[in-house]
Amino acid sequence: MNEEPLEKRNTLSKGKRIIFISLGFFFIVLGALGVFLPILPTTPFILISAALFVRSSDKFYRWLLSNRIFGKYIKNYRQGKGIPLRIKVFAITLLWVTISLSAFLAVKIIYVRIILLLIAIGVTVHIISIRPISKK
Repeated sequence: MNEEPLEKRNTLSKGKRIIFISLGFFFIVLGALGVFLPILPTTPFILISAALFVRSSDKFYRWLLSNRIFGKYIKNYRQGKGIPLRIKVFAITLLWVTISLSAFLAVKIIYVRIILLLIAIGVTVHIISIRPISKK
């Protein structure tokens, strides 16, 4: 990544910067919810936030990188690391338990059940595709 200060790289108008910063925080909120709700994948939302901040606010981008919770997602992604295998297993198990309970106990509409199951399949494929962190 270009190490030149963002202020010199940034060519966005003030209005676009405000929109990008607002969207960055919106995706951080989605990422934070994803920590607790297995149907929302945390990492992609945090990466989207980082991409928005790197284009709009050096201050918020540095804050995100140094954040003790979210910074590790970006650092692991940038370094080509993955997630621990036990976390992958836990996430997939929790995902299927919560989706199954929701789809078959709380939802009566067949189309919503199908959508929930498709989301679960998509998130499962995504989690499986992430390389596990090897223990050294």
